[in-house]
Amino acid sequence: MNEYLEANRKLWDSWVPIHVGSEFYDVEAFRRGGISLDRLELEAAGDVAGKSLLHLQCHFGKDTISFARLGASATGADFSPAAISQARRLAGETGVPARFVESEVTALPDHLDGRFDVVFTSNGVIGWLPDLRPWGRVIAHFLASGGRFAIVEGHPVMFAFDDDDDDVNRTPRPQHRYFATGEPLTFAYRGTYADFDADVDSVEHGWPHSMADVLSALLDAGLRIESFAEHPVLAWKAFRCMERDDEGFWRLPPGVGEIPLSFSLVACKP
Repeated sequence: MNEYLEANRKLWDSWVPIHVGSEFYDVEAFRRGGISLDRLELEAAGDVAGKSLLHLQCHFGKDTISFARLGASATGADFSPAAISQARRLAGETGVPARFVESEVTALPDHLDGRFDVVFTSNGVIGWLPDLRPWGRVIAHFLASGGRFAIVEGHPVMFAFDDDDDDVNRTPRPQHRYFATGEPLTFAYRGTYADFDADVDSVEHGWPHSMADVLSALLDAGLRIESFAEHPVLAWKAFRCMERDDEGFWRLPPGVGEIPLSFSLVACKP
């Protein structure tokens, strides 16, 4: 398993400079102010002003810094050294007092002390984890009593679909495993999700997790599910036929059927 995780770490390191310069992340505009969080993320996280917040798998820190701009005492964690270095640089450039820790999720208790009012993660995160049970335990470990865990993520059903050709009118169809087996799925492609034309050959290893896996990981860790919702929108363009709506979310076009594209969930630590 370490072989796959290390390959993924190197992949994310290679993506960082591409993403920082991409239109998708628009870092130049972010430096001038504002927040990068969308409506679903803000609703799930709730009011963070005056609260301590831990952001898991934070990439290069835009959302973590956004939470700090909203008044949170924000800490971001990511396993990519390049991402954490860029996050610290971005926090310094924007004058925002967010802190960042380099660590893989399940090793985070060895690198970070304390408890947090809010633990947050979102969009394209759980598929990089081989097993969600340790993930659930880490969340419970860092939550203060009465604390809130919030996640907005691509729906496991959506990840089982694909449109593996260049036809923009091709309807996505089920092509990948939905249920976890412990073995990763490997995808090789050109570019990144943030820049399809980037000069990089990407090979990623990801693990499918069912919706039951997500819920069970949190419940088994002693958390209580407070809310759960499924959405027909997604934060990124997963399929070529998708269309962008007025909020900036991506949707399937009319006439191709409908599947849940994302979900949001809030749990608390009793």
